[in-house]
Amino acid sequence: MWLLWLAWVLAVAAGSSPTASPPDKASIFADLSAAELRAVRTFLMSRPELGLSPSRGGPLAKNTLFLVELLPPKKEVALRYLDQGGPRPRRQARAVVFFGGQAEPNITEFAVGPLPQPSFYRPLRFKGGRAVPFAARPMTQLEYELLHRTLAEATEPLYRLLRDSTGFWFHNCSRRCLTFSDIAPRGLASGERRSWLVLQRFVEGFFLHPVGLEVLVDHQDPDPRRWAVRRLWYNGQYFSSPQELAERYEQGTLAVARLEEPPSRQLFSSYEPRGSFATGTPTEVHGAKVCEPQGRRYRLRGNRLEYGGWSLAFRLRSSAGLQLFDLRFNGERLAYEVSVQEAIAFYGGHTPAAMQTKYMDAGWGMGSVTYELARGIDCPEVATYLDAHHFYDADGPVRFSNAICVFELPTGVPLRRHFDSDFQGGFHFYAGLEGQALVLRTTSTVYNYDYIWDFLLYPNGVMEAKVHATGFIHATFYTPQGRRYGSRVHSHVLGNLHTHLVHYKVDLDIAGTGNSFETMDVRFENISNPWSPGARRRVPPARVGSGWQSQAGVGDGCPPTTAPRQGGSLLPVPGDGPDPAPVARRYHLAVTRHHENEHSSSSIYAQNDPWEPLVSFEGFIRNNESIEDQDLVAWVTVGFLHVPHAEDIPNTATPGNAVGFFLRPFNFFDEDPSVASRSPVIVRPLDPPTFSRLEIQRWTPASPGPCVAPAPFAYNGTYRQE
Repeated sequence: MWLLWLAWVLAVAAGSSPTASPPDKASIFADLSAAELRAVRTFLMSRPELGLSPSRGGPLAKNTLFLVELLPPKKEVALRYLDQGGPRPRRQARAVVFFGGQAEPNITEFAVGPLPQPSFYRPLRFKGGRAVPFAARPMTQLEYELLHRTLAEATEPLYRLLRDSTGFWFHNCSRRCLTFSDIAPRGLASGERRSWLVLQRFVEGFFLHPVGLEVLVDHQDPDPRRWAVRRLWYNGQYFSSPQELAERYEQGTLAVARLEEPPSRQLFSSYEPRGSFATGTPTEVHGAKVCEPQGRRYRLRGNRLEYGGWSLAFRLRSSAGLQLFDLRFNGERLAYEVSVQEAIAFYGGHTPAAMQTKYMDAGWGMGSVTYELARGIDCPEVATYLDAHHFYDADGPVRFSNAICVFELPTGVPLRRHFDSDFQGGFHFYAGLEGQALVLRTTSTVYNYDYIWDFLLYPNGVMEAKVHATGFIHATFYTPQGRRYGSRVHSHVLGNLHTHLVHYKVDLDIAGTGNSFETMDVRFENISNPWSPGARRRVPPARVGSGWQSQAGVGDGCPPTTAPRQGGSLLPVPGDGPDPAPVARRYHLAVTRHHENEHSSSSIYAQNDPWEPLVSFEGFIRNNESIEDQDLVAWVTVGFLHVPHAEDIPNTATPGNAVGFFLRPFNFFDEDPSVASRSPVIVRPLDPPTFSRLEIQRWTPASPGPCVAPAPFAYNGTYRQE
């Protein structure tokens, strides 16, 4: 069986070229190619009944194709093909269309196929047959442009205030422009689309440069001419209109927050070096590097990845990120799917924007913002880099260069080792196996935050899912009242306290799809000592098992405490503002029966309508189905509480800001499967007690050889429609 290492057990019933063609079976899970994405768009644009227009430019009230990505085959169909020689599943796309140019706007999702030459489309239905309200749609580039225009016009009366207090403004600003960050959810009830906008100076790291003004814009109407500013907050006070705020400034009765002129170099929000370390040890030379002196020890063929005993198929879906399929060890399937589902962050604060912020990043295109990975920084120089194509709020596929990397990582700690001392100054033997893991990585830059997503495969049959949080903190303007909700990280900047939660889907198939769920409880026991009558002993923990026969959530109603790869957390209680029902935020672990209409725990619509979500995770576990000897899915939530501090300037660092979980074999193998590795070293003395001659056994070359110096650092950073 395999251990889902959050203190619970899921129990069961009983170096070559990376550019080869993909195996046929793995390719059923491969992302759509640029040609397939274009074919879907061409086909749908040609259907007169859909009335589609280009996404960019023009009015907001129009019908547009927003998202195209692979629609994976149903599990039953895929397994029949993978395991039983059944027919190959036909390749289809998921297409999301915004019908904004009609009397009752809505959002409809379609299955489009067969690829590569589509000839049909049909609507996809959500669980319960609910329609997607138009107000739940994610933001688009066009809506942001219109929002910027609305904000610039609305703040015209505030030109003098902004110029005098910040040195930046919106109108004819050239190099001294203001920008904004928008907050979600966008309102207080389903159907609303009212966004608080945090105004910031547009300098490097503008997220850390709020100017003290926040503006509430109502942009629910499809016609931007009817958008309006509803409220303003400036330096601790609320105002009903820009005119009221401007009048207060002109009358001299406004408490003005005057900001210092930002320096042209070494701005506190920049990465430019400043200061020095006390020891004087060198940092102007390169540090340690990863190298592959004798070539790659993994094989990458299309979307099929193989390493040691491991094999899997993977994709990078635009809606939510990395997704693994058909995860096997030594040819035996362990999981049908392991995937990222959602990343959310709940904030507290004194300003209206801060107290409203509850980010659900699938609603911001979390899987589509996979910008270029920098060689030697984001991944080792020797890694294999793969491009990704996304069709998200665009008029064609956009290629993101080097969006994924694969590399073997020296862990810096042996996988296992032992020194067998003779306790007389010598030893009987030493043996060790160097620690390595294969890493599959991508990143998501969701505006201010950068998530680094990793799946790690270890030679002993352990898989680790891990995410690091870095990037800029979500900051608001400092006021004395705000100190309750965070830390003052710079003169006018408050780092707001928040909780990160990340949700994963783990569809384990151990020895088939008929699995059961079991926990292992342990406790101390007070027993009679069998070899000393009359004495009693308190023995170490003994196993006490308890199983569940119906769908279960572990940690119901309780915030996360401590577990491996888990930090402390602060969660909202039901009824306290918008409840993140799409995410299993009350559970470390929930186990449900597999259902095709429960393929994801969240959706791209959850962010802008968390009050009546299209996907409600609570519904997954409230039907009281048996989970004994069934096809089961584990839903895992990990997270941490982030109390920002001065050391988050300029960016949050990765150490201490990583969470995840492990899949570990538990009596699944007869022994540690890493014994198949040819990388151990065994040392035995041949002439104890003198130890002048040693036998050194190894199954790899005696010397690893030199690391090859890579080419100079280069970076492009562009992502363009093809």
